Order: sequence, then C-alpha cells, then structure tokens
Amino acid sequence: MKTHLYLLLLAAGISAAPQMSSMAELLTLLQQMSEVMTKDIQNLRIETPNNIDDVNCISTIFEGTEQMKNNPAIKKFSAFFQKFERLKQWLMPSLVKEGKCDTERRSTTIFIKKLMTFIRKVLKNTR
Repeated sequence: MKTHLYLLLLAAGISAAPQMSSMAELLTLLQQMSEVMTKDIQNLRIETPNNIDDVNCISTIFEGTEQMKNNPAIKKFSAFFQKFERLKQWLMPSLVKEGKCDTERRSTTIFIKKLMTFIRKVLKNTR
C-alpha cells in the first residue's frame, strides 16, 4: 500500500509542482487552524485514518476536511479550504477505487496533524 500511495503522491506532485508555495501555505494555515481548534473546538470528532500511508484512506481525509469546512468556528480559514480544493482536484484523477480504510472518530487536533502529514508527503514528492 505504501508503494501505491507513493506513486499516487508522485503523480499528484508532478502536476502540482508549480503550486509548491500553495502547499506551504496550506501547512501554515493548518497550523493556525490547529491552534484555534485546540482552544475553541474540543468536542468535534472527525473520522480519522489510523494509517495515513494507506492509499485507501485518501477519501476519508477529504471527507474530514469537508466536515471541518462546515464548522462555523473555522469559517475564517476559507482560504485553506479553497487551496485544499485545488490539491483535491489534482489527486482525484489519480485515485483508484479505494478499499477499506480503518478509521477512528478522533479530535480535530489529531485529524489536523494527520492532514499535515499527508500534505507534507505530497509536498515532499513534488520536489
């Protein structure tokens, strides 16, 4: 599975290379969002992949970001969600039919940390 995820991220990275600064911006916005979430929103739980390297869990990541997007407390981070939509559009054509993804309902802070790891992997593969 790690090989499949690597190839998927590599393919996304090749098409996303001009947007590397956008990925860095995504990480910065996520860090700011994480700080707000830690202080203000502790009761929101999001389905979070147990293994971020599992290619079957990419749609779970997308669904989790949609859940965060719909939370009124983080509406001020609309720039993050707009930029993330572009990343999502690059990845969607490369996705194969997904299998089972092991998940747990976890805090937004944990979800954001996993999302940051996911974006770092995409960014790393674009270099």
